[in-house]
Parts: sequence; C-alpha cells; structure tokens
Amino acid sequence: MAGNTFGTLFRVTTWGESHGRAIGAVIDGCPPGIELTPEIIQKELDKRRPGKSKGESPRKEPDTIEIMSGTFRPEQAETELTTGTPISLVIFNKDAHSASYDHLKDIYRPGHGDITYQAKYGIRDHRGGGRASARETAARVAAGAVASQLLAAHNIQVTGYTVALGGVHAGQRDLAAASTNRLFCPDDEAAERMEARIAEVREQGDTLGGIVEIMAVCPPGLGEPVFDKLDGELARALMSIGAVKGVEIGSGFRAAEMLGSQNNDIITPDGFLSNNAGGILAGISSGEHLIMRVAVKPIPSIGKEQQTVNRQNEPVAVKIGGRHDISAIPRIVPVCEAMVRLTLADHLLRQIVLHQTGTY
Repeated sequence: MAGNTFGTLFRVTTWGESHGRAIGAVIDGCPPGIELTPEIIQKELDKRRPGKSKGESPRKEPDTIEIMSGTFRPEQAETELTTGTPISLVIFNKDAHSASYDHLKDIYRPGHGDITYQAKYGIRDHRGGGRASARETAARVAAGAVASQLLAAHNIQVTGYTVALGGVHAGQRDLAAASTNRLFCPDDEAAERMEARIAEVREQGDTLGGIVEIMAVCPPGLGEPVFDKLDGELARALMSIGAVKGVEIGSGFRAAEMLGSQNNDIITPDGFLSNNAGGILAGISSGEHLIMRVAVKPIPSIGKEQQTVNRQNEPVAVKIGGRHDISAIPRIVPVCEAMVRLTLADHLLRQIVLHQTGTY
C-alpha cells in the first residue's frame, strides 16, 4: 500500500529518514554476475553529497556506502559480483542536527510536506522532513549506480546536465564541459553566470529553481504499450523526485505550438532526421537518444519570513534556519540520472524476459 517500492522486475525499495540512524535501499531482481563494489556506488554518491560548496547545504555527510548483501567474490574472480539475490545498501547518517528543527515541530513550513504528511498519517517526523526529505534521494542514487552497471553491459548510458538555473540558460550542449564545473552545466560561460546568480540570491535569503536535461543512449524496443509506455514510466520516475514539478520528453510543450509537418521526425534509410519525439514513439524507444527535461522548483526552506499556520490552525510567522541548499541543482542531477537508470533497467529486463519466454 505504501509507495516505497519502484519497478516491476528490477525492484527498488528505499527506506530511512533524514535524521534517523541511516538510509538505504534494497534491490531485488538484479541479475547475477555483474561487477559491483562500494567504489562504483560511491562515485555516484559523491556527485550528490552535501557540503561541497557555498551554494549547498553545509551538512557534512560523507555518504559512505556499505553493501550488506547480494555480492560475492568467487575464487579467481578479480572483483565482487552480484549473486542474483537481494542487494541491501546502507548509508549511515553522521551529521544530523535534529535540535535545529525543534521549534518547527508544530508549524507547517510553506512549500514542504509537513501539512500533507500530518493529514495522511496523523503523525510526522519533523526532523528535517523525515521521509519527505531530499536526503532519501541518496538511496536512489546508490540504487541507480547498481542499475548503471546492468545497463552498461547493454551499451545503455545516461547523462544528466543543467540547462537552466535561476533564469540563466545554457546556450550550448557541450557534455564534456558539464563534467568540468560543479553545476554540471554544458556551457562554461552560462555556468559562471549561474554561480553569480546563486551568490546574489544567497545574500537575499532566497532560493532558486532550474531545469535539468537527461539524455540516454538507448536501443530500440524498450517500453510497453498503453499504460506502461516508456515515456510515461520515465515521467512517473522523474516526478517522484520531490523537487520536480514538471517533465517533458523531446520537443515537450513546444510540440503544442508546432505543425504536424514540423513535429514529425522524418524517417530515411539512414534513420531519423530529427528527434522531436525524444527517442520514444508509441511508448517504445526508437533507437534515437532519449531526451527528457525536468522543471526543478526552488528549495522551500528560505531565510525570509513567511506566513503560515501551526497545528492549531493559528496564523504564525516563520523564518527557516538550519542548513539548506540555495538550489536543488546541482545535487539533483545525479538523482535524475538514477531514476532514468532504474526505469531503463526495469524495461531492459522486461524486454529480455519477453524475448526469452514470449511473456512476462
């Protein structure tokens, strides 16, 4: 009943709270024989962990991953391999300051899930947002690193990058440049202007939103008809990230302003001449690059005073202190990559089983 598990054949359950003892993930359905070490997962977690710059939360979490089950190093093998049994991953919280939230335990913070969690469960963990905290996404990134190992064996690659932040837009898509600046922006000049915008807004006690684009190199044939269309599954996966408020595939909302003759991707003996479909036709991958963009809302915890109510529905003013990011970007970029990887891993296994057995 509770929505803590994602996937059909490649299934991931995340667990834990922002200020609990630990967070983690359990992965069921990962095939055996895939190389998997803590170092592989740690590389992805390091992209997301907090405290690396002035624009990010100063919470000092090492986000050290521990693989508790599901791997083994056979004799004469050079590395740990997955065994086909459930993979359990844990990240212990090391730098939670729960007391910083005591004054908010009876106050509903604007933009947060406090009021909705209270309505659903009749109880909420006020320590940094509990289960609703973005801290939960570290478990997704860890699971996505496992999915990435499976995808790599089938030449499927996923790359995310920042194309807009605080109203500053990237003018080019130089993916090599995206790996050279902390914002994962494929335009070095735009990255500098984004950093200036972050500094400006930080002084104002406010926060910023932006747009992340995700590109995947993917073979044709992944996806299901009708209700499990690949674009629908990707949109669902990306919308499950707390800060994401919109998803578009390919030309997205621009398609509403185009003529059919403009939006159709002409097919030639050499392939497609354009990619307005974003690599997906009728819910199934076409072999073109998958192109997705997500709209990321500003961080709701701001230093400016805001009006709200408490649990007694009395009007109160609140100013959120504590340790918070100015923007979910860039730390949300590896989270977006992870959710796309998990979706593609699941549909890859569905396709493999279909070809092997003719059914699921």
